[in-house]
Amino acid sequence: DGYQWVILNGTDTLWKNDPRARQLTNSSGHSIIVDHDSYEWSADSYTPPSWNEMVIYETHVGTFGLEEGDDVPGDFNGTLAHLDYLQSLGVNVIQLMPLCEFPGDISWGYNPSYPFSVESVYGTPEELKNLVDACHQRNIAVFIDLVYNHLGPNDMDLWQFDGWSEPGYGGIYFYNDYRAYTPWGNTRPDFGREEVRDYLRDNLKMWLNDYRFDGVRIDGTRWIRTLGTSGEEIVEGWNLLRSFNEDVNSTTPWKLMVSEDMDSNPWITKSLGEGGAGFDTQWDPWFVHPMREAMVAAA
Repeated sequence: DGYQWVILNGTDTLWKNDPRARQLTNSSGHSIIVDHDSYEWSADSYTPPSWNEMVIYETHVGTFGLEEGDDVPGDFNGTLAHLDYLQSLGVNVIQLMPLCEFPGDISWGYNPSYPFSVESVYGTPEELKNLVDACHQRNIAVFIDLVYNHLGPNDMDLWQFDGWSEPGYGGIYFYNDYRAYTPWGNTRPDFGREEVRDYLRDNLKMWLNDYRFDGVRIDGTRWIRTLGTSGEEIVEGWNLLRSFNEDVNSTTPWKLMVSEDMDSNPWITKSLGEGGAGFDTQWDPWFVHPMREAMVAAA
């Protein structure tokens, strides 16, 4: 069934998609009801590899999921068709680039409009679960890349959701002053609002639990814990990162939490007890260049 919210604000009537919609017809369409409990998992006894034995392949569903002769974006079923190839290479983890609903049909995914919804051009929630299930049947773990440092900025009903905002800004889900700025639009979520922090924490839990992902990469954490340009800290953003790891540590501590901070900040991976953010590991901005040079030379 399809649905939308109707919000009455004074004389204004606003039609909005559910901020927690699990599926949309498309980024400018309407919400669809999803029953996560209806999927029957087959790989219930799967155990991911030890962290020091992981061989991770980062993949973009829109291109990797293409099948021969396709001239449209790839999808979950196309990605599933290539799993045996990855397994033959020795890959035991695939990391899916962002796959939340985004504007249009072609994107890297770093412009999520609906954080709880699966990108409609890639497939349905059930097809994504089928991909994860198929990976686990092949002893391949699955990570997901999540973007919380900004949202959108297009095709986004969260923007001025109930009609209120400070002039030119995004309303109740976003900062309504200079803190809204990111290089990708003035759409940094307001980490100072408990409701927004709950929204993002619940989103992380959904991907880890309802879709059984084995780990996550949190994109651009530097832009969550600081304003980025000036270096001014966002205390609420830092506490949000810590709360992500507190939640995972207390429920599913075997799931890998990865930060893409790119600032070589040791406090990102220091433990929560030490006052750190508590991530299990973080991307190393200095590793990629010598590694690439070595691989090109070998080729």
